[in-house]
Amino acid sequence: MERPVLVETSVRHVPVTRDALDILYGEGYELTFKKALSQPGQFACEERVQVIGPKSSFPAVSILGPIRPETQVELSASDARSIGVKAPVRESADIAGSGACKIVGPKGEVEISEGVIVAKRHIHMTPEDAEKYGVADKQIVSVKLDTDGRSLVFGDVVVRVSPKYALAMHIDTDESNAAFATPGLMGEIIVD
Repeated sequence: MERPVLVETSVRHVPVTRDALDILYGEGYELTFKKALSQPGQFACEERVQVIGPKSSFPAVSILGPIRPETQVELSASDARSIGVKAPVRESADIAGSGACKIVGPKGEVEISEGVIVAKRHIHMTPEDAEKYGVADKQIVSVKLDTDGRSLVFGDVVVRVSPKYALAMHIDTDESNAAFATPGLMGEIIVD
């Protein structure tokens, strides 16, 4: 492969602000590290919250750390439909005008009027990776996945470049299931 990239499945999760965490888990509460994620400094937490939409809810959605500037909920399109939330496809942190829901923790609840999104499929990479692969920040590329009986090419993949990133593509559970993706799957970036 000319431009290989590790393909990872991002399951539903909730990044929270300090204020939201104080309401959900109590004043001054600190997140409990569960496991490191592929992006430096990012981690899954032991803490879980209930995400409630107009039709249904998910009882135990993982909080991701560290604390963020905005509280948001990232779901797959199937997840959003199942709980009755209209969630647009967006890059993480682009939440203006996005879906609404209630988030419930053991100490309290937070109503967000916007913040529920379906994450746009994307590739994290360093400036060195971008130079090596001949791509730029915010460029749209495709990624080819060769899997057993479900090979496909994902279009509309946004490249996100930062020295804080590690090379990896993130897709949601709907996309992962469509491709029959398994841990360690490598894709090939196609530059149009």
